[in-house]
Amino acid sequence: MTTYDTEWIMRTVAITGTRSTGHRSLDEYADLFADYLGPFADSHFYIGGAKGIDSMSLLWLAGNTPAQITVVVPGTVDQQPAEARQAIARTRDRITEIVELKAPELRSPAYHARNRWMVDRSRMVIGFPHSSEPSSGTWQTLTYASDLGKPRLIVPV
Repeated sequence: MTTYDTEWIMRTVAITGTRSTGHRSLDEYADLFADYLGPFADSHFYIGGAKGIDSMSLLWLAGNTPAQITVVVPGTVDQQPAEARQAIARTRDRITEIVELKAPELRSPAYHARNRWMVDRSRMVIGFPHSSEPSSGTWQTLTYASDLGKPRLIVPV
């Protein structure tokens, strides 16, 4: 492994977060992203291709940072909600890679597998949970990162 490889690994961040974002304004999310994603602007981000925090963080990172961005979906992009497909289309020229895991069924296990895939390839995880409900996908992802000994930055929304 070269020094470049080591630096690359050190700068990988997975983002996880709630799909329920209507309780805050877009300006509030932009401020949160500036405060908590901005310091990592030169990193490579793994973002799930869902609506909510995934789409909002994708749009913010693409428009405000030089970050490299990989979008990871459990099935295909065409199977994602309209909001997510639109965010991906709007930022396609800034997306480094789109990974379609092609799960046969888009149920909870497929989304958990997608989240583990992102965490496994990341050095740290930034999570934007809406509640303290431990069964949410966001908290399961943060717990998985913790179990692997990876640092987590938790930004409640």
